[in-house]
Amino acid sequence: MLGFLQGFAYGLFLTCWPWLVVGLVAPPLALPTDEPSRAQAVLRYALIAPFLGLLLWLTSLWGGLDPSLWGWLAGLSAIAVAIPVERRLRGWWGRRRRARLQARLDDELVRRREREAREAHEADLLRLDSGTPPAEADDLVRALCHAKGALEAKGRSDLALQADRLYSRYRRVLALLEGSFRRDEVTYERAHGLVGEVGNEALGHLQAMATLLEGVAGVDADFVRRRLARREPRLGVEECLALERRLALVEETERSLHRVLARLEAILTLLDDTCVSLARLQAEAPRNGARGDALEALKRFTERAERYGRRGS
Repeated sequence: MLGFLQGFAYGLFLTCWPWLVVGLVAPPLALPTDEPSRAQAVLRYALIAPFLGLLLWLTSLWGGLDPSLWGWLAGLSAIAVAIPVERRLRGWWGRRRRARLQARLDDELVRRREREAREAHEADLLRLDSGTPPAEADDLVRALCHAKGALEAKGRSDLALQADRLYSRYRRVLALLEGSFRRDEVTYERAHGLVGEVGNEALGHLQAMATLLEGVAGVDADFVRRRLARREPRLGVEECLALERRLALVEETERSLHRVLARLEAILTLLDDTCVSLARLQAEAPRNGARGDALEALKRFTERAERYGRRGS
């Protein structure tokens, strides 16, 4: 055993200097690291490997000077075998570390969006189950469930919450209409149709957000930012420009989402105005019987929503 170690030390010591030359000329051939350099080659093959060989040689002197042939052969091939093995181990460890980092970033992103959704949660908000619409759901409510499911599938629970906000206001307006008019009245039918038109316009904004997210579904913005932050040496100018353009697409999509969200927020505010107007008319109805004013209020509300939609498009 000591003879094998002695032969191994001789072979290792002899191969350090050719590998040092290779490392100085072409560091990627002699080093398994991600960013090889000549300084690393000097450290590895002029200091660490010779010191290791000297330590093994001193240890083997207990058995005298009798190096074995197999030790020589093992020492001569040790570095050539160790480089690809270490490169594979480093690659596996790097992939594992990146996977753990990505999982942690994904968890943090989910928690942040959940926290934002909780902070944006309104009192008395009705929740829609995207997979199971309510039993009394009409076409608009079923479409809202589908739109919410599409946004949740893209991992945007903060945007999916807008479907719940729209549904809550829609149900509230319908409840106030039923409290103000009978279902067989023409005024109720016309008012219900106007509310449905406004709801469909808001639904279109939700569907537009899902379509915008579909356009960048294959772009991992966090991955692109990490690559740009590291500025790996093997990244060329064209590849850096391509990554920056990919990140710009995501940022442009986010700006478009905010514009659509602003238009949707305006419609929700108009629905709140309508709820207040209907409640006021319902409270005053026993005194003046002015139910026709409710229809006029809804007409004015619809005209305002249409003007805002044309101005925002």
